[in-house]
Amino acid sequence: MNARPAEKLASNAVVGHFINGRDVADNARTQAITNPATGKVTRQVALASRGTVEQAIAAAAAAFPAWRNTPPAKRARIMFRFKTLLEEHADAIVALLTNEHGKVLDDAMGEFQRGIEVVDYACGIAELLKGEHTKNVGPDIDSWSEFQPLGVVAGITPFNFPAMVPMWMFPMAIACGNTFVLKPSEKDPSAPMFIARLFQQSGLPDGVYNVVNGDKEAVDTLLEDPRVQAISFVGSTPIAEYIYTTGTRNGKRVQALGGAKNHAIVMPDADIDNTVSALMGAAYGSCGERCMAISVAVCVGDETADTIVGRLSKELQNLKVGNGTESCNNMGPLVTKAHHDKVRSYVDLGVEEGAELVVDGRPLRVPGHEEGFFLGACLFDKVTPDMRIYREEIFGPVLCVVRAVSQEHAMQLINEHEYGNGTCIFTRDGEAARYFADNIQVGMVGINVPLPVPVAMHSFGGWKRSLFGDLFAYGPDSVRFYTRRKTITQRWPKGGVRDKAQFSFPSNL
Repeated sequence: MNARPAEKLASNAVVGHFINGRDVADNARTQAITNPATGKVTRQVALASRGTVEQAIAAAAAAFPAWRNTPPAKRARIMFRFKTLLEEHADAIVALLTNEHGKVLDDAMGEFQRGIEVVDYACGIAELLKGEHTKNVGPDIDSWSEFQPLGVVAGITPFNFPAMVPMWMFPMAIACGNTFVLKPSEKDPSAPMFIARLFQQSGLPDGVYNVVNGDKEAVDTLLEDPRVQAISFVGSTPIAEYIYTTGTRNGKRVQALGGAKNHAIVMPDADIDNTVSALMGAAYGSCGERCMAISVAVCVGDETADTIVGRLSKELQNLKVGNGTESCNNMGPLVTKAHHDKVRSYVDLGVEEGAELVVDGRPLRVPGHEEGFFLGACLFDKVTPDMRIYREEIFGPVLCVVRAVSQEHAMQLINEHEYGNGTCIFTRDGEAARYFADNIQVGMVGINVPLPVPVAMHSFGGWKRSLFGDLFAYGPDSVRFYTRRKTITQRWPKGGVRDKAQFSFPSNL
């Protein structure tokens, strides 16, 4: 009997690759995987060579013809079994997320459950792939459309959601009849490998889903190989732009989700208690390492700003920071030492730029975890739009408070920012909320909801430099992205009757 996924993973000193239903080593180049709470190396991850990535692409290409012709209902049954296995192994997967990313267990479970929602949506693929049919579009002529899979498609995913973001991609891509190659983040690859083995146990044919761990060499191979028809990406804006320009230049369909600088407008009439609670979770949950994190609170009026800053300062005194495996903690460490140092340098920069550092998390030390990558929550007030801490994505536990004179002024700040991923407004005024939702130039909008991440039956994506490409992730847009529409028009001539040649453009009149 095959070892259970957790047992196989624990026995490997090096996390390799999963190709054509089997583990593949390719350990010539490796990189350390570190537990961010302790700073200790736990294992190594293999960095795939071009040849190994091409092996994965070849396996996916070979599996495509049979999988393409597998009835959608049969694909759905595999998805149902996969969903069951995910739920059965939830605790093991969540532990992997916490140990390699650092997020607290509750947050890891929330991420995992949101990923499963997309698998659940993919279970309805037979309904989602139904085309359209019209009888008698012309004399004895019928027409219909079909959604046909692209072929081999690939996903490149970030460190901050090692389980959820891959599940934004591969379940729908595979349910639509494509085969898939995933390149997850090399910083926390164990959960994606675990999940790949569960998918195989659900009855998925060999080669339909493959995972290659690696760095830029693996990414460039996926971007350049002509067998790969489409690329999905989530990460920073500079890399998203590179993925989009390189992939499209090579004739691929690309959706590349980039960075964010998500603003929350706090109106004078907002429910302050609930607003403060919402900002605490949205700014400091997952140590701020979310593309939907609120990193700017735009307070309308000085009185509103003073109240919000004062209340947040008190709440932050009780924020519990420590190892994510300890259920009493609200926030864990940052993912790597390099990222910790980068975020800390932004706090230093904010002070140099003249922002008022109301809460300074830099001196934080977690007893027993002195080598961990911990940074306490930071709160800046009187931040201005010319400051880099306002303009740039920090991706850490840093909240900037900007003061605006009106709702229109606050919205102008948001609309002029280069990013347009997510935003929200806190207000009791329905007219203000409706005006905000209708006129804000951002892809995902919350009304008294700080993290307006769409559920699985809707699609996720931003505007401006937060998205390169035309289609959002998961939801209805995923069917459009992972398929091509084909329209068929047919007519059967009546026996013994010859039609005259028609030289005018055909019409149904």
